[in-house]
Amino acid sequence: MINRLLHHINLCSAVLWGCFFVFGCVNDEKTIEEFFSRKLGIDEAHDIESYFSQEGKMKARLRAPIMYRYHDTVPRVEFPKSLHVDFFDDSLKVESQLDSRYGRYLENQNKVFLKDSVRVFNMIGDTLHCAELWWDQQLQRFHTDKPVRIYKKDMILVGVGLSAPQDFSTVEIYNLSNSIIRVSESPLDRDTSSNNSH
Repeated sequence: MINRLLHHINLCSAVLWGCFFVFGCVNDEKTIEEFFSRKLGIDEAHDIESYFSQEGKMKARLRAPIMYRYHDTVPRVEFPKSLHVDFFDDSLKVESQLDSRYGRYLENQNKVFLKDSVRVFNMIGDTLHCAELWWDQQLQRFHTDKPVRIYKKDMILVGVGLSAPQDFSTVEIYNLSNSIIRVSESPLDRDTSSNNSH
């Protein structure tokens, strides 16, 4: 009886290994990836347009060419080929915008992780450039502990670490360094330089 049972187990193991061997030989790499993607529960969507609201008010619109949603132990959404976000004020006017080459939304935390050529700018022209940035949807704030560079009309701010509201109206840089203040030429300076040329 035991010998027959062991023979049966060995036979099942041989068949299973044979199936995996045939699967690996007959199907190409793309087919295998698609098979395991379905097993892991990955949804794929293209030309995404998604809206975020808070307390019944529209706060942001996200657009992306492609999106993956993973249904595993940590539910998340990834935007591997760039994303763009418009942030709205209470009257639904765009108050700031965001671009990034990669984004990952953590559903359980209401947070978005952005990396690779991240850019945030408001309607008066203040622009933030950084390699990595977190967007907290609940608090409506950005923060990072990575190097940042902010371009304003009259200065360039360089530092490490940042916290700012979603509308980018104020900015707190934790370790400010090597900032540049632009000084425009005054009419008096132009008169002086023209007199010196005679």
